[in-house]
Amino acid sequence: MRAAVISDTHGLLRPEVAELLSGADVILHAGDINTQKIVDALRSFAPLYIVRGNNDKEWAGAIPPTARFSLGSAEVYMVHNKKDVPAELGGVDLVVYGHSHRYSLSERGGAIWLNPGSCGPRRFGQEISMAMAEISGGVIRIEKIVIPNPAR
Repeated sequence: MRAAVISDTHGLLRPEVAELLSGADVILHAGDINTQKIVDALRSFAPLYIVRGNNDKEWAGAIPPTARFSLGSAEVYMVHNKKDVPAELGGVDLVVYGHSHRYSLSERGGAIWLNPGSCGPRRFGQEISMAMAEISGGVIRIEKIVIPNPAR
């Protein structure tokens, strides 16, 4: 299973990102979507798992602040802000979060912790990034993708 992992689109779905989403089996969005239009566009590519971010206001009331689900053999927990991850996750293989706009990949307590960075408008001088997660046979492989010269 190939999962596109994105966060902090802030109302912008870049053409470079859309091209990468077209090859995904599933999309994970860790919040700060900003518009229903982005949600609808993402759903046109693949099944979507999504959580509400701190900038997702009234329009996003039906979007949960956290999500826990299985992707193949992997148990995933997703939240927008890492500080909101519970101390005990029990059995989670992959934690996905956003908020900082900075790519981060680490291992903690037997789980992979991934912030794909931001693939929306450039903020805080950060690179434009996302990730692809390959989940197969109980193994999760993460590929960082940097959009080097975004169209906008």
